[in-house]
Amino acid sequence: MEVMRARQIAELGKIVPVTYEGQQVMIQHVDEEREMAHIYIKNRPEEEMEVPVRLLQEQ
Repeated sequence: MEVMRARQIAELGKIVPVTYEGQQVMIQHVDEEREMAHIYIKNRPEEEMEVPVRLLQEQ
């Protein structure tokens, strides 16, 4: 996924199907300079992590 699209999804406030390593995730914030996204697993919001945006896939 591209950084700009990840940022758009994070700002939408709607659920957009995005996966990371096969699991549905929610994008909370995108650091454009570092090209990293702060995400959490959709069904487990306590499992927050920071991952490279390029590893996210929009479904």
